[in-house]
Amino acid sequence: MVYIIADNILSPLGETTDQNYQNVKSGHSAIMHYSSLWNIPEPFSVSLFNDDQNTLLKTEGLSRFESIVVKSIESALSDVQIDLTKDNAVLILSTTKANIEGLNENCHERTAIYPSDCAKRICREIGLKTEPIVACNACISGASAIILAARLLELNYYKYAIVSGADVLNPFVVSGFQSLKALAEYNCKPFDIERLGLNLGEAASTLILSSDHHEISHNKWHIETGAIRNDAFHISSPSKNGEGAYKAIKTVLKDVDINELALINAHGTATMFNDQMESVAIERAGLSSIPVNSLKGYFGHTLGAAGVLETVLTARSLDDQMTLGTKGFEEIGVSGHISISAESTHTDKDTFIKMISGFGGCNASLLLSKSLQNITDVRETISMLKTHHVLITPERIEVDGTSLAHYCAGKEMLTELYRSFVKEYPKFYKMDMLSRLGFISTELLIEAEGLERFVPNDNRAIILFNHSSSIHTDKEYFKTIQNPDEYFPSPSLFVYTLPNIVTGEIAIRNMYAGETSFYMLSYKDEGLMEKVQKASFLDGITDSMITGWLDYENDDNFEANIYTVELR
Repeated sequence: MVYIIADNILSPLGETTDQNYQNVKSGHSAIMHYSSLWNIPEPFSVSLFNDDQNTLLKTEGLSRFESIVVKSIESALSDVQIDLTKDNAVLILSTTKANIEGLNENCHERTAIYPSDCAKRICREIGLKTEPIVACNACISGASAIILAARLLELNYYKYAIVSGADVLNPFVVSGFQSLKALAEYNCKPFDIERLGLNLGEAASTLILSSDHHEISHNKWHIETGAIRNDAFHISSPSKNGEGAYKAIKTVLKDVDINELALINAHGTATMFNDQMESVAIERAGLSSIPVNSLKGYFGHTLGAAGVLETVLTARSLDDQMTLGTKGFEEIGVSGHISISAESTHTDKDTFIKMISGFGGCNASLLLSKSLQNITDVRETISMLKTHHVLITPERIEVDGTSLAHYCAGKEMLTELYRSFVKEYPKFYKMDMLSRLGFISTELLIEAEGLERFVPNDNRAIILFNHSSSIHTDKEYFKTIQNPDEYFPSPSLFVYTLPNIVTGEIAIRNMYAGETSFYMLSYKDEGLMEKVQKASFLDGITDSMITGWLDYENDDNFEANIYTVELR
């Protein structure tokens, strides 16, 4: 069993979990309205650290993003005794865009903006010696990081896990969400009939997890289980029947009496489609009577921090025997039957679900408790068998060790492969280059398997890794907002500035509704990749996966080194 032994929330509402909780309990919100911030032409409302807070939080030699992560981790670590010089602890950082505000046309220093290199600098600052992992799974990144951390501890790869989620806001992020028409000008209204969109927010939040029950006193929160499922429906719009969210909830509720639940902390972004989808998924799961809340009205949508922050704050509220009200909610505006209120209420229960969804069709649910005990069976060891392998570089194509003839090189080679082996999927031409690389390599991989195509499959996962995130598309999107005289943020580019979108494209193409996750490492560490792959088999559903290294830095520097593995 994996326990929470320390935590922190660092946001515009406070520097500790308790400060944030007390402000939320009092009904305070950090969301403010801005009409010309960063020279963005459209007004919006967001939650930002103020200038004084940024000055106090700054660590010399680190970016603003890295500084708030370090402050949050150090605050959480101050409550426990962990020797970080040993190799029994790991940092799992969850973020969507990390240092993206450092991107400009003259930025050629990779380590300035790559999330995997940010994580390395954070490790050096706190004195942690092991290699970090970055979870970059759109809005579910924080929940993905918690799930991965718990699994790695359950397999005894580490004794401790530091899970820290963070994002900061900047023109890149805000303009992108505006381009998608997802932002509300004023304070958001989750699940409300008059909801008009989301507010963004910046924050960092940290959980320290331990698997050593000898060090744990009773009455500690623990991670019972977690699940990630893909809609296999659309890369930026959720399934109308909440399929992925429903499956994730049902997975974590296996053998659980729903009467034990204090509440469901929903994603609750206040966007039209997300809130509707979540309400349908909750009703389908038989949870209409369980209280539901959203915390977005207090902090905004904190992106990579959301899954961690909202888990920490929900646990803290239940310690106070309180289910927090949903700020901004007045009248129900979704068709699914859910129990939601703007008012906080008393509870004596100590088990809850955290649910969250994101672009790329990904959905996650976590079950946390103080009273339930180890409801899932955990494998002592995981044995995997690699079955097929595809390698693509700018000059080379191999399938199961056999070279394929080709006439083109570089990015044109991917189009050549599409025309030779696929032909009938024109959406290929809308994809960014990372997704095209992933799409073509998986087409070759699945063809090598020789299995029946396009059959719905809940048991196959897609777990991919790289170093450079979505840097190629990031640079292309940045061009659309760089010049104020030619400011026209592209929604079709922005959606691909999340590397996990490629997993969604693969899931949609092949009707794979299992787990999809994207992680970044500072280098192709195959031993660490294998740990993550084995951990992903712990969900009790996955029996095979498409996995490996998928990186596209530029048109002359890319690599797909992917393979299928099966549980044996």
